[in-house]
Amino acid sequence: MRALWTGRAGRDYLSDALTQLAGWRQDGQQIHRTLDLDDSQHAELTERIKVAADALHLRPDVRRADGQTEIILGSLNGDKITEGDVALAARIEEAYRIIVGTS
Repeated sequence: MRALWTGRAGRDYLSDALTQLAGWRQDGQQIHRTLDLDDSQHAELTERIKVAADALHLRPDVRRADGQTEIILGSLNGDKITEGDVALAARIEEAYRIIVGTS
C-alpha cells in the first residue's frame, strides 16, 4: 500500500517521512546525509547503496572526503523528491546502523 505524498487535508507526507530519518536533511529537490565512516565501512555502505539503488532504479551521488561519506538523493534537474528517494534513504539508514553496529 502506498501513501500519497500530499493529501486533501494538505498534509505533507514527505516532511513526515523525513522526520523519521534522523540525520537526513532536505535541500531543495534533494535530501542529504553525511556520515563519519572509515574506509572499510564506506566501501561496505557504498556496495549496499548500489544494490538498493539498482533495485529502485535510482542513481544516488555518494562522495568520500576527509573521512566522511556524503550521500545525495534526488534530482539535479528540478524534479521533486520521490517515494523511491525516501525509500532508498531508509534502506541506507538501516545499512548504516548495521555497519557501525548501532540499533
